[in-house]
Amino acid sequence: MNYIKTIIIFAISFTVLVSCSINVTMSGASIPENINTYSVQYFDNRAPLINPTLSQEFTEGLKDRVTNESRLKLATNTGDIDFSGEITGYSIRPMAIQADAISAETRLTMNVKVRYKNYKDPKQNWESSFSAFRDFESSQNINAVEADLTKEMVEEITENIFNKAFADW
Repeated sequence: MNYIKTIIIFAISFTVLVSCSINVTMSGASIPENINTYSVQYFDNRAPLINPTLSQEFTEGLKDRVTNESRLKLATNTGDIDFSGEITGYSIRPMAIQADAISAETRLTMNVKVRYKNYKDPKQNWESSFSAFRDFESSQNINAVEADLTKEMVEEITENIFNKAFADW
């Protein structure tokens, strides 16, 4: 009797698994077939506090994100879609003030304004601001942690831009 139950359960499980299918993409990107190329304009740093390498890091980070997570090819001029904008904020400010008026944590914040143009479907164009921040202990020197924190913020912001542009978020 147990043998028959096992066979029935196996048959039902096999039938369910074979009849169900799920189409999954790794990035979740939904890019129309008529879009084949993209371009990223240089993002100028217009923040009051200037990190001399931030514009280059951000611009290349956005190019890498789109190249690695989509089928699109980077165009030498203007692509079917184009990203442009500027870094509008980059600041360091104290957080978590203690009783002795000394900050326990410091926050590094980055803001980027992005313009997305879809030349194949202009109704899809948008302009939006993105931001990210990282907190670190005030006892740490900003020069020691800035590169790593900036890299993390660039990754977070470029992921959010990619999702807004291609994943219908």
